[in-house]
Amino acid sequence: MAKGWYVLQTFTGHEGKVEKYIRMMMADNTLEGTVSEVKVPSEEVIEIRNGKKRTVNRKFLPGYILVEMDLPDRGWKVPCNAIRRIQSVTGFVGTGLNSKPQPISADEAKTILQKTGAIKTERRARSKQDYKVGEEVRIIEGPFESFKGTIEVVNQEKGKLRVMVGIFGRATPVELTFAQVDRG
Repeated sequence: MAKGWYVLQTFTGHEGKVEKYIRMMMADNTLEGTVSEVKVPSEEVIEIRNGKKRTVNRKFLPGYILVEMDLPDRGWKVPCNAIRRIQSVTGFVGTGLNSKPQPISADEAKTILQKTGAIKTERRARSKQDYKVGEEVRIIEGPFESFKGTIEVVNQEKGKLRVMVGIFGRATPVELTFAQVDRG
């Protein structure tokens, strides 16, 4: 027996309800100690509306839940069938009703858990906005607040922009995060 992360498929929008039910089953020992953790994969996203920014928690894998289990070679059907019988659960990803679920690889689990913040890394909240080169933006935060400029470079991975801003009559490149700008 070795612990692994398994992916459970649910109806979209019912992830929280299923997670809560599995946690109740863990508390009353219905799952015989096989389940150690349950997570709905979500991340922080910065939304900017009308010049105001706010951080919201968004599911990035809607319809899926991660379940950390230690499944025995014998007797795995009892806890798996108990989970499969939960209303709104369609089953484990990649397996049929009579086959033992397979865990995702350690690398896949690490990537998802880092994105959710369960494993600490240098993680930034992702911006919901998509910017394009040549688009005009207004700076809403930082030393160049209230200046307008044109996007020259967009770096989606880092969440940064290089914006050409007119300072003292000269175009000057300024590096900004997505959260520091708003559309024109």
